Amino acid sequence: MRDILAAMLPDWRDGATSGLATVVSTFKSAPRLPGAAMLVTAGGDAVGSVSGGCVEGAVYELATQVKDDGKPALVRYGISDDDAYAVGLTCGGIIDIFVEPVSQHHFAELGDVALDIAAGRRVGVATVIEHPDAARVGRHLVIRPDGCAGDLGSERTNHAVGDDAQGLLAAGRTGILTYGVDGERLDTGMRVFFASYAPPPRMIVFGAIDFAAALARLGAFLGYRVTVCDARPVFATPARFPDAAEVVNAWPHRYLSEQFAQGLLDARTVLCVLTHDPKFDIPVLEVALRGSPVAFIGAMGSRRTHEDRMARLRAAGLGDAELARLHSPVGLDLGARTPEETAVSIAAEFISRQWNGSGEPLRQLGERIHHDEQL
Repeated sequence: MRDILAAMLPDWRDGATSGLATVVSTFKSAPRLPGAAMLVTAGGDAVGSVSGGCVEGAVYELATQVKDDGKPALVRYGISDDDAYAVGLTCGGIIDIFVEPVSQHHFAELGDVALDIAAGRRVGVATVIEHPDAARVGRHLVIRPDGCAGDLGSERTNHAVGDDAQGLLAAGRTGILTYGVDGERLDTGMRVFFASYAPPPRMIVFGAIDFAAALARLGAFLGYRVTVCDARPVFATPARFPDAAEVVNAWPHRYLSEQFAQGLLDARTVLCVLTHDPKFDIPVLEVALRGSPVAFIGAMGSRRTHEDRMARLRAAGLGDAELARLHSPVGLDLGARTPEETAVSIAAEFISRQWNGSGEPLRQLGERIHHDEQL
C-alpha cells in the first residue's frame, strides 16, 4: 500500500470509494511478494501491480466490482491451463489476493496511517481477509508500538491480533495470522493479513568469528537486517557470513560512529560485540554506550574478561549509568556450549529485554504469556 498511498488518499479525502487489491500470500515462484498492491481509483484508473502483468486485467475487473458493491473478496490465481485465454500466472506460481473497498466508511483510520508512514513512524495494519461472518471481512486494526486503533469485531480478537502483530511490527514483517473465529489460538476459522510499514530492525555483530556466523543466521531468521563488522579482511567475507545482509571490513568503533552520525540506528537496534579482544571491543563499546539509545548492547566473554572490560571502560571515563546499558557477559543461562546454542542464549536475552520477559520458565508463571509493556 505504501507505493500507491498518494493515489489512494485523494478519493478517500473526497469521500469517494476506490478498490484495493493486495497480495496476501504467495507460493512457489510468484511474481510479487506479500504486500504488493494495485489500486483502482474512483475514476477507474489503475495504479500499482500485483503480478507484473499476468493477472492485472482480471484483478482490475474484480477491484472495480468491489469498489462499486462494497463487498471484499479473497481470490487465488495459479498457473494458466491449456486454454490460451485462461487467467493465470505463466511463471508457475500461486498468489492469494485480497480485494477491498477503501473509503472513509470502510477504513476510517487511513488518514492517520498515512501520516505515520510519511513521518517514518512504525505502523502496521491488520485486516480480516477470511471469516465465516462476512460482516467481519475487511475490518481493520491499526498497530502502533504504543497501542492499537480500530476493531476486528470483538475485544478478544483485538487483543490476540494486537499482541501477535506487535512482534511482526517490531521485526518489520508482513504476513498472515490465523485464529479461531473469535481470536482463539487455533489454526482455522479466521485469517488476518498484517502489513508492516516499517523497515526491519538492525543487528550489528562485531567480530567475524564462528559465534558471529551462528548469531547472524539466527538474527536473519528473527527478521533483523544483520551486519557483520570486523577489521580483519581475511575473516570479514560474505562467503563466511551468507546470512548477513552486509559484511563490513572496518574498525568496529569507526563504523559504529559513522552509523550513529548518519542516523542509521534506532531504538530497535541490537549491537553484539563478540571480539574478545580489548583493542577492538573497548573502543566500540565506548561508542555504543555513549551513543543514542538502542535496544540492546551485549558483549561476549568470560567472567574474567568481563571484569577486565568493565575496568577498562571505567578507566576510559564511562560512568555507572552508561555501564548499566551493557549486557555482559551476554546471554541467558541456558548451559550453551556450541556457537548455535550460544546464539540462542544471546537472542533469548535481547528478546526478553524487548518484550519485558522474565526469562523464567512459563510453567512457573501465572501471568499472561504476552506482556503489554515494551522496553
